[in-house]
This record gives sequence, C-alpha cells and structure tokens, in this order.
Amino acid sequence: MYEEMTALAQQAVSEIITAAHLKEGDIFVVGCSSSTVTGQSFGSASSLDIAQALFNGIYPVLQQKGIYLAAQCCEHLNRAIVIERKAAEKQNREAVNVVPQPKAGGSFATITYNTLQEPVMVEHIRADAGMDIGGVLIGMHLKEVAVPLTLTVRKIGEANITAARTRPKFIGGERAHYNELLK
Repeated sequence: MYEEMTALAQQAVSEIITAAHLKEGDIFVVGCSSSTVTGQSFGSASSLDIAQALFNGIYPVLQQKGIYLAAQCCEHLNRAIVIERKAAEKQNREAVNVVPQPKAGGSFATITYNTLQEPVMVEHIRADAGMDIGGVLIGMHLKEVAVPLTLTVRKIGEANITAARTRPKFIGGERAHYNELLK
C-alpha cells in the first residue's frame, strides 16, 4: 500500500515539474491530508506512515532538480509553511515560531519539518507550482496567476489530487504578443 502511494506521488510531482517547466531554485508547495488519503475527514486520522510514503515520492524528485519543497500546514497552524531557510530568505519571508505536529500542522508538514536541512516556518510564500492531496487548498501559497493542471494521477488512496502551475500576468490588450514559454 505505501509503495503504491510513494510511486503515485512520485509520478504526480514529476508530471507537474514537466508541465510547469520548473527549474532549480523554484518552490513547489504541497498541501496534504493523510486523513483524506484513508477516506476519513480532515484531521481525524493523521498518519505519519502515509505522510512518509508521500514524502518519499515527492521530496527526492524535487531535491534532484534543486527545487524547494514547501509543506503547507493544516488550519490549526493557519496554513503556515515549512520550508528551507534559504528559500524563505530568497522570498524575504520572516520566520514564525511553531513546530508542526501530526494533530497540529499535519503529518506531512511534521515529516517535512523533521527532514529538511534547515527548516523554518513562515506564514506566506509565493510558490511556482504545487500539488494538493485531499483538498487542503494550496492556492493561497501560489503566485498570483495559477493555472490548473490535469494529471494522469487523479487520486492517492481516497484523496483527490489537484495541481497547478503559475505564469506571469498577461497585460497589454488585444495587440499584445506573449511569450508562451515564460513560466
């Protein structure tokens, strides 16, 4: 069961990296409810084992590409973000003082906090792309123009997967020309 979750998470994050044209130094946000993966209500069945399986599929792929992982906490921590200090500094984000736990922040955020080299907690980021496992609403942590992505992986366990990339705003009106390769 856990091996399948890891493989699906790996496939999904790989598809998003390709579709979003992510590069080294970009930020990838993950919102994850391990409870919904098992078909339970948010926060009712937090599982470090499920979170670890998903993390094992996501984090190595991002690391290999030099992309920063940002893990969104649950509503008990106001959807704060776990991220590497370097990424927080890159976005000029001020650290806040809290340490996620399985029932206050969520299992995925807890695993991320305990694994990153130099984790910090911040209230907001502007990620380049992301994945929402179980409907935890990552949109507040994406750059301003989010573009939904359709993945071949639509569920992990019982949790729906949604994903998005971002792009610069189109400005200039009907005579303007746009660089479609700009992410």
